[in-house]
Amino acid sequence: MKICRTATVPFMLQNHLRSQIVATIAAGHSVTLVCSDGLEIASLQDIAGINIKLIEIPRSISLLRDISALWRLIRFFWSSDFDVVHSTTPKAGLLSMVAAWLVRVPVRLHTFTGQPWVVASGFKRTVVKSADCLTARLSSMNYTDSYSQAKFLVDEGVVGCDKVKTLGAGSLAGIDCRRFDPQRWEFVANQMRNQLGLSAAEKVLVFVGRLTVDKGVVELIAAFEKLQGLGCACKLLLVGPFEAELDPLPTHTLSAIKNNPGILSVGYVSEPERFLAISDVLCLPSYREGFGTVVLEAAAMSVPTVGSDIVGIRDAIVDNETGILIPVKDVDALERELLRLIENDVLREEMGLLARQRCLQNFDSLLINRHVIDEYALRWADIADI
Repeated sequence: MKICRTATVPFMLQNHLRSQIVATIAAGHSVTLVCSDGLEIASLQDIAGINIKLIEIPRSISLLRDISALWRLIRFFWSSDFDVVHSTTPKAGLLSMVAAWLVRVPVRLHTFTGQPWVVASGFKRTVVKSADCLTARLSSMNYTDSYSQAKFLVDEGVVGCDKVKTLGAGSLAGIDCRRFDPQRWEFVANQMRNQLGLSAAEKVLVFVGRLTVDKGVVELIAAFEKLQGLGCACKLLLVGPFEAELDPLPTHTLSAIKNNPGILSVGYVSEPERFLAISDVLCLPSYREGFGTVVLEAAAMSVPTVGSDIVGIRDAIVDNETGILIPVKDVDALERELLRLIENDVLREEMGLLARQRCLQNFDSLLINRHVIDEYALRWADIADI
């Protein structure tokens, strides 16, 4: 089959879908990627047999640029004669499904990985939610990376229950459990701790992701400062980029990150497993999430997570077994549960081991990618039978 995978930015394709793309090509399919330009394009071009078409797809609402992107997608889909168009990320999903429907691409698939309108209100919420409804309506089938997200979308009237699926146990593309393996890093962990100025006695709390308000970074910094006030021997490691345009952090939070010696911010890294290898607990107090891929990355590294009890994350964490769920935006609960894991080495290590076992059993990328490739064949067979 001729398959086109679309995303707003190449970061999604490189950091979340690369193994799935490689597996799809290995299964004998032709794969073309469509996204905006970005730093990750060079790495994507290294994939043997890949085709890449750069079309600027704006992340924020921009009428003229959106129309331009839609027109370019229509022309490209029309000339390429794809069998399948499979989109991920909200804006790419909307524009890709509209374009693919207009040129009658036989199989149109979209994967939902979290809804920005969950934390919006008023007119903006209505507009963005309506865009998701249109995406779902124009697709042949929709997928979610978690069962709780599928239920949420059905309950909100975004998609009918007969037109949404979660493959396997969930997640977008699973986790490469050979890459995220704590044994790979045990010999360099002490060296990395020394490079970051961490003492042997200090516990490391880690956050991996965009440093934004809706990721719960404001609450995380506040909880960490409370732990410091209790005299906890711990450091907070922030791994990820700031987003000053779309969701900037407030001034007081930025000041704390910059000036607090207990907070180490290392920016975006291509190998987060290096930092997970020296971490004791992952913190993910998000307001909204898809599945929470970083929870699985931490789990594969035997690191338990304290995360918000919200759609998506509650699928990634088995509460009080592989991590701990807390109410969203609850600084006191976040502080309390982080303290519990900091102080209880046995509990923390048991949770980490159970987290890795669950990841190996249910979320290995080899398993999840097989589900996706089989789904392509199933959807194509449905078309052939009509």
